[in-house]
Amino acid sequence: MRHGSKIDPHNRFEAIRRESDLEHLEWDQEFLREISNRKIEYIDDASQSIVAENTSPDIPFRYSVNPYRGCVHACAYCYARPGHEYLGFNAGLDFETKIVVKRDAPKLLRRFLSKKDWKPEAITFSGVTDCYQPAEREFKLTRQCLEVALECRQPVSIITKNALVLRDLEIITQLASDNLVHVYLSITSLDSELARDMEPRTSVPAARLRAVRELSQSGVPVGVMTAPIIPGLNDSEIPQLLEAAKEAGAVTANYIMLRLPLTVEPVFIEWLRRVHSGRVEKVLGRIREARGGKLNSSAWGERMVGSGVVAEQIRSTFRVFRHKYGLNREMPAYNCDLFRPPLPDSGQLPLF
Repeated sequence: MRHGSKIDPHNRFEAIRRESDLEHLEWDQEFLREISNRKIEYIDDASQSIVAENTSPDIPFRYSVNPYRGCVHACAYCYARPGHEYLGFNAGLDFETKIVVKRDAPKLLRRFLSKKDWKPEAITFSGVTDCYQPAEREFKLTRQCLEVALECRQPVSIITKNALVLRDLEIITQLASDNLVHVYLSITSLDSELARDMEPRTSVPAARLRAVRELSQSGVPVGVMTAPIIPGLNDSEIPQLLEAAKEAGAVTANYIMLRLPLTVEPVFIEWLRRVHSGRVEKVLGRIREARGGKLNSSAWGERMVGSGVVAEQIRSTFRVFRHKYGLNREMPAYNCDLFRPPLPDSGQLPLF
């Protein structure tokens, strides 16, 4: 099994630091393979809420739903990795093999939409980890949540790297017929080998473009996110990516600059040195040029796009080709007027 990370970085909330010392086990290749190729473990979550509210000025949505914590996609650059440390796990191998499953997500979403003070606005699926990661094939929590949204005519936005979204095309097209859904496919490279290196267990680029095409042909407003742009690694593909997005039927396109907050940094650097050893200095150097001399910046207004000459070059290139291919349009407005609260478990509407 391919992993994005090959390390167990220290959890910043733990007082005791553990360091692996495997020198005396160099002869035991079977054991070494076992600890570096871990099986995926699914862990039940006991959360009592499913809709998170965001107040960051850099995030274009207020509410989000994440049926899973951790992600089997195993992208080495994933900004969500440090969140696993709050659960007592690490941001490396644990993040991509210890997947926390919110089995009550559909019930909790129904409960949230039943609130008398809920004023309908779009809820984003995958504000953190991918709602169509491989776990969704088994648990179908995203599908069940979309069924709740359809019942209530609740507007939703979906962001994913996985062509599995097409499994739920029937539900999504019904939402689209009432202007209740936007779908975004994240496509970071057209090079299948580079994509497999960066995102070991996601859909290949051709499958994601096929998803864009089929969604578009079914009347679903669909956009493409190039997230993240990694300076020195995939930024040169921007023109080709946007051309492919246009040909597949995308309405709009946006990007996010690579972010390396907290424990994402050592995971990404270990991956870069292991997988692209010849590009290490070039990539890290260009990242620093786009981050004020550092590998990360959390400053409001620039953490998603960077700053400096390299960041401006990327921004200008993206803007020019987005305009050239007509991908600077707005998604259609959501229709929030159709919302209706879910029926209670009894199936009867309340009298008062």
